[in-house]
Amino acid sequence: MDQITLPIKTYGCKVNSYDTGLLQQRLKPLEGYERPIYILNTCAVTAEATKEAVREVRRIKRKSPNTLVVVTGCAAQVDTDQFEQLSEADLVVANSHKGDLHEIIFNHLNGHSEQKVFKSNIFKKEDLEAGGGQEHQHTRSFLKIQDGCNSFCTFCVIPFARGKSRSIPVNQLVAKVNELHTQGVNEVVITGVHIGDYEDDAGGRSNRLEDLIEQMLKNTKMPRFRVSSLEPIELTPRLLDLYADDRMCRHFHMSMQSAQTRVLKDMKRNYGQVEVKNSLMQIYNRYPEAFVGMDVIVGFPGETESEFQETYDCFSELPWTRIHVFPYSPRPGTYAARLENPVPRHEILKRAQRLRELSDGRYAEKALLQVGSMKQVLVLKSPSYGATGLARDYWPVAFEASDVEPGQELSVKIRGYDYSSASRSEGCLSGEVVY
Repeated sequence: MDQITLPIKTYGCKVNSYDTGLLQQRLKPLEGYERPIYILNTCAVTAEATKEAVREVRRIKRKSPNTLVVVTGCAAQVDTDQFEQLSEADLVVANSHKGDLHEIIFNHLNGHSEQKVFKSNIFKKEDLEAGGGQEHQHTRSFLKIQDGCNSFCTFCVIPFARGKSRSIPVNQLVAKVNELHTQGVNEVVITGVHIGDYEDDAGGRSNRLEDLIEQMLKNTKMPRFRVSSLEPIELTPRLLDLYADDRMCRHFHMSMQSAQTRVLKDMKRNYGQVEVKNSLMQIYNRYPEAFVGMDVIVGFPGETESEFQETYDCFSELPWTRIHVFPYSPRPGTYAARLENPVPRHEILKRAQRLRELSDGRYAEKALLQVGSMKQVLVLKSPSYGATGLARDYWPVAFEASDVEPGQELSVKIRGYDYSSASRSEGCLSGEVVY
């Protein structure tokens, strides 16, 4: 019988990508079954994310009626009923049971179980299912350091999908980084649902995020570390000091959501406009060349036009590189979905467009400033006509080169900025390899 690689469609965040890497490892014994298997590792951050997964389940079943369609991930945890009622979904395995997915599929294929839904209280889940991160054909590796969240922001359903915050011990993470390096991985992305909550109390001391990064820099030879999303108050002076090490990629992704203090309070964020400004200025004062991305929600219930304008004006005057704009949409199961004074949809979209235009202009401005600079670029793809890669400071770079392999790091001199050449909507830097 022909051997196959089980298809897994991954939605959403870097943590889900990490989990997919683990699923691929655990599902290897199932490769070669005569019945095709298709797994959806879903996201639940918006109601539309769940709807997208439902549409995909139906599409797969129409295309291949004999395929065993398995739904897992965050949407399987919080929107279980939608998939339970979906005849095209054969198995629904919530995050509470994701670690048992390979056994559940095996039992189903062998007629040992007719149960469709596997779910329990996510807040009782203690394990973090360490060991994932690498998806097939990916040249970087995500390193999940913690899972879950204790913040319960009013717009967010993720605590109900992932459970309470819990962390993987420092020594296990250091060992994992060393293992990845021996496998040829040259960049690790430190990720989690809320990495600012990281805490390891092993050995009689409380290790926080800064302690973990310090130990990874000290006890591994990984060439590149990248840190995922941080909140303004989590950007401590000590953490910024660690970025003085060249192995720390000068790339910051800030989970801002707004720059208006009252709106932030309604979101149940534990900071205001002052902290937003301070975090961006601290980065700029220490590392003015850093790439700074931000997440911002527009049209949160009760946000007035003047409050949106305050956010817009605030960001207009501050240093950053790109904004990921999220038009607010009600997420069933969250407190914000019950708030009064919703912003009309047409107004939300208008505000989102204004902020995207601000971001596009800033991104292009910053991109042109890169021309003439030298960057260390990790090769991601190397088709016959050229290659694409990611600079340490997160700029996407396209260049012509022969005999290069994904995973190599090359010195590239930036020659231009091409809006139309990139896989990213904003555009891509172009350059040439310097040998």
